[in-house]
Amino acid sequence: MPTVEADVAFGLGKLNLTPNEIKTRVAKALDAVGMYEYLKKPVHTLSGGQKQRVATAGALAEACKVLLLDELTTFLDETDQIGVIKAMRNSMDTSQGITALWVTHRLEELEFADGAVYMEDGRIVRQGDATSIRKFIEDKLASYVNQINL
Repeated sequence: MPTVEADVAFGLGKLNLTPNEIKTRVAKALDAVGMYEYLKKPVHTLSGGQKQRVATAGALAEACKVLLLDELTTFLDETDQIGVIKAMRNSMDTSQGITALWVTHRLEELEFADGAVYMEDGRIVRQGDATSIRKFIEDKLASYVNQINL
């Protein structure tokens, strides 16, 4: 059964790193997402949110410059959602030069964004700071609900 350590190290094999460099990258990435204490645990014993954090650690260990986070908190319970969001915030704070593109339907996750884009039918409708985009979406939703209630 693969351990958390093996899972995070998996993508590093293609980078021709020394075993010591791999160990250092894995430890740093797991620490960034709050999962270092699970280093030797089998992956199958983790919760959904913990598995999300381990997957994120794998990308951080590879020193990816862009992370595409598509519906990252979907199907997670509230505790795991909070854990994943905190881990991502910590990762972005501690890892220089990383851009995270966060695709979500959850308005509350906009609180953690530097900017936002609202799309309909695959087209950009509005873009700007997260606060103004959230207000735009909430106003649009209120207008829709009002039309239904007429």
